[in-house]
Amino acid sequence: MSERPPAPGFTAAGDLDLVGSRRPGAVADDDGVRFEVWAPWAREVDIVIDPEGRPVVHAMTPVEGTADAPVWEVHVAGAAHGDRYRIRLDGEELADPASRHQPDGVFGPSAVVDPRRFTWHDDDWAGVSLADTVLYELHVGTFTPEGTLDAAIAELPRLAALGITTIELMPLAQFSGGHGWGYDGVFLAAVQHTYGGPEALARFVDAAHAGGLAVVIDVVYNHFGPEGDVTHRFGPYVTDTHRTPWGDAVNVAGPDSDQVRRFFVDTARLWIEDFHADGLRVDAVHAIVDPTARPFLEELSTAVHDLGRRHERTTLAFFESADNDPRMVAAPPAGLGADAVWHDEYHHGLRVAVTGDRSGYYADYRGASDVADVLEHGFTHRGRYSGVRRRRHGRDGSHLDANHFVVFGQNHDQIGNRRDGERLDVLVDHERRKLVLAAVLLSPFTPMLFMGEEYGEQAPFPFFVDHSDPELREAVRRGRAEEFAAFAWSGEPPDPSAPETFASAVLRPARAEDAHHQRLEALTTELLTHRRRLELGRPGPRRVSLHGSTVVLHRPEPPRSVLVLAFADEPPPIDLDGNVVVLDTAADRWGGPGAEPTPSGVTIPDWRPSPWSAVLAIG
Repeated sequence: MSERPPAPGFTAAGDLDLVGSRRPGAVADDDGVRFEVWAPWAREVDIVIDPEGRPVVHAMTPVEGTADAPVWEVHVAGAAHGDRYRIRLDGEELADPASRHQPDGVFGPSAVVDPRRFTWHDDDWAGVSLADTVLYELHVGTFTPEGTLDAAIAELPRLAALGITTIELMPLAQFSGGHGWGYDGVFLAAVQHTYGGPEALARFVDAAHAGGLAVVIDVVYNHFGPEGDVTHRFGPYVTDTHRTPWGDAVNVAGPDSDQVRRFFVDTARLWIEDFHADGLRVDAVHAIVDPTARPFLEELSTAVHDLGRRHERTTLAFFESADNDPRMVAAPPAGLGADAVWHDEYHHGLRVAVTGDRSGYYADYRGASDVADVLEHGFTHRGRYSGVRRRRHGRDGSHLDANHFVVFGQNHDQIGNRRDGERLDVLVDHERRKLVLAAVLLSPFTPMLFMGEEYGEQAPFPFFVDHSDPELREAVRRGRAEEFAAFAWSGEPPDPSAPETFASAVLRPARAEDAHHQRLEALTTELLTHRRRLELGRPGPRRVSLHGSTVVLHRPEPPRSVLVLAFADEPPPIDLDGNVVVLDTAADRWGGPGAEPTPSGVTIPDWRPSPWSAVLAIG
């Protein structure tokens, strides 16, 4: 009896196949386009191509070996890039779940994309190592007045000169309407049409690589958005065994989950192979429930790294997780294989230290002592009781290299989680703002800036959507109001569906032209210059001490350095171990009340930091 051939997308051993040529969706070749879709519930499946209003129907047939969970295919000679098409599923015409482009939005037809048409100039691009990574989180729709990938290209030289090495694009997957945060995408392989579509993304990545910048794509693999999703008509992409806060959870462990996993890993393959992306940031992985022996996240991180090796460039996987679990970054099979994990606890400690706000989820944090805790142990909650969760939480991460943690003074969530979406720049004074900036950029962790943070942008970043269903818009408005019940804020948050809410979030670059913002951007550049020269992202020993509310971080190996973070009105004197002060955020040149650093070669035994300042000394 002969063995059944492996299903498309898998090897005979059951591993995901990244070498085989089969891919879901529309794949162009020299003779036309091969269409493939997984539709296990369908009795009859057709491709309907509609060139110039003359629909032509092509019957699809199941692929050999997929009779119990059919994968349907057809090759259409003469079909080409740009052709609009739908999938007719038992008589109902739908967009393709694996669509590469939705030129008319989520309710329109899909379009064939032939990535061979993209013009690339990055043959020598090798990527950016984790140790050299400085992330810049960018929302395409609000980064420029135009809100497109092409418009964003003009800003890339400025970001490179600043010292940024990696652009992290907030989700690009097609979502409903013309604007939104992107975390409610429904066509996960299609580039949002209002951002410029797939060819604009190719131009953006090519320009970034030409300027020495890597590009990481933020992806959402834990749920589908609430408007325009067609996957529920095709197969069990989601499960009702559990839910996420945003909708039904993705089926990565239940019946027929093999093809669901293949679908998601193929989108990762698309971003890296077709668009030359340098990695993925995977949203809210704690919402992906997976008790299997070979977790989906392990398969995903393995695919990201294998694709990089195949194309001879560094590709990285970043997971967002609040679980404080070192296994996220441990190598498989003991761990899930991410390169780094987003780390809210450093942000929470910094936020409490400079604002004193302990409402909502900040109730678990104490400020400067948490900053010291994270610097020394990786996590604050490493078995410590969490009052917010009402249980013990986390595990020790002291054994991990610090660059496995992505840290920030603000990001889209931490800004948008406030009622009015205010940035830190409008919540604290100039000295505290500079202190937080230095605490992030001079840390041993992998640092990230949120767009505009480098010059003190003050435009808010409230949550906004552009759904067409009035009932859905009202549900989102009510949900946002209820979400803030744990915080001591009064009044209604901005209506997420109001056009002015979106408009308020667009960056105002003219602000960067005044002296205050110019000084802050110059300080950001200086901090990143020191980071690069001192190789602060490389693994190495560190020693942390706490003096009241002043945190001191020693790096004893050459090039030696001491970082002093003074979260106090009256910081105590600090022994700098004979190192020379090279940067003081309280200096006059940064708009502070203090003096310039001491001349080269002059040491001060006990340095008394200025209130709410950061000091860098090197040996």
